[in-house]
Amino acid sequence: MAITMVDRIQTPPITRVLVANRGEIAVRIIRSLKRLGVETVLVVSSADRDSLGARMADKVVCVGPGRATESYLKIDTLVHAAQATGAQAIHPGYGFLSERAEFARACEENDVIFIGPTAEQIEQVGNKLEARRIAGEANVPVTPGGPVETLDEALAVADDIGYPVLIKAVGGGGGRGLKRADTRESLIQQFDMASAEALSAFGDGRVYVECFVTQGRHVEVQVLGDGKDVLHLGDRDCSVQRRYQKLIEEAPAPHLSDALRDGLHEAAVRFARHIGYRGAGTIEFLVDVPREQFYFLEMNARIQVEHPVTEEVTGVDLIEAQYRIAQGEPLPWAQNDIQVQGHAIECRINAEDCDHDFRPSPGRVTQAHFPSHDGLRIDTHIEAGAMIPPFYDSMVAKVIAVGQNREQARLRLRMALDDLVLEGVKTNITLHKAILETPEFTQGGVDTGFLGRYLAEKPSLQNEARREQT
Repeated sequence: MAITMVDRIQTPPITRVLVANRGEIAVRIIRSLKRLGVETVLVVSSADRDSLGARMADKVVCVGPGRATESYLKIDTLVHAAQATGAQAIHPGYGFLSERAEFARACEENDVIFIGPTAEQIEQVGNKLEARRIAGEANVPVTPGGPVETLDEALAVADDIGYPVLIKAVGGGGGRGLKRADTRESLIQQFDMASAEALSAFGDGRVYVECFVTQGRHVEVQVLGDGKDVLHLGDRDCSVQRRYQKLIEEAPAPHLSDALRDGLHEAAVRFARHIGYRGAGTIEFLVDVPREQFYFLEMNARIQVEHPVTEEVTGVDLIEAQYRIAQGEPLPWAQNDIQVQGHAIECRINAEDCDHDFRPSPGRVTQAHFPSHDGLRIDTHIEAGAMIPPFYDSMVAKVIAVGQNREQARLRLRMALDDLVLEGVKTNITLHKAILETPEFTQGGVDTGFLGRYLAEKPSLQNEARREQT
């Protein structure tokens, strides 16, 4: 049964929320707020005027043309839209401005509630060096390494901790500005490139160097904080990645010992509690399972794309929790109230051409059918006739299967992908089906190098798709 806070507060003081995002997360947020009786105002670019979210929201405000820099990333325009429509709060979703401290601060300065952490907290965890310092203070282990200002300093750090190493951007994550160097020569070749990429992506060219764990897994812990107390909602495994971009996520992370899992949960809570965290957040770890060790990677101070798998195994509506926390309500649960039941797996469906270096495949969706099996959840904004614009992220849907155990969830997800129809654009559905059938994924517990190895060895996905049709 779903855990809900709706019965505890009869008259929520925030009655109208501006949703400053688009796509499936906008639809997801609107659905939860509508259930709570909260009016929604959706900002759209001219490319999204006819989107599903625009039809669902109580009010729609067009804030500019299709390019995000001229619409979804204009802070002053979004804050003004909230004020002009009488929205007391803004939900930023993920991506776009969700982790921009200046956006949260602009909301605070204009008496608009930012549904998320404080601007100061976003700054603290957004600066990766500061986040590593906080982790150290909270007794959360970090990977060996440190800040560098020159190539010589980077070489010295790498010589000390040993190769391979990662060059990472101080100003942000998501794989941008991140380079792997296996040798001194590759570090020399990539150092300036990583710094330039970081400068372009985050306006901050500073980088740091840290040890790369070759057989590591990406495990993260969902936390909720109300500014005073913090609790966790279990863990997720996000190790199926391509070029540091997550593709398949699941909860709980498979094949962790109880001691290792408890250690991850406790470390995540310590980190968030150390900064008095407010809102929903995720602490990401690199896990060396054979050695039973883990290292802090970063904190994402927002709702995550993969939040549905946590919702499915805990029964907690994380959007509702964000809303409740933003209006000053304390967490209504003790840690023991949060119970993880069953297993959930999520596939990100992207409009991209897997046979041409995964390049985006925008265009009009001519046919769309999402199955409605038992134990299946679909988060999407796509329907037949929808246009996928070229301006934004290529993800168009999330298919989430839940079961009493991991194998049941995997089989339900595989069956759902067989019945899913999206025509008119190219997608990665065939790749997902192939991954779910591999012995490695079936067994569970793959490392972050799994997908790269699989793609290097696989036959053409186009040929696989043809074989499915014969």
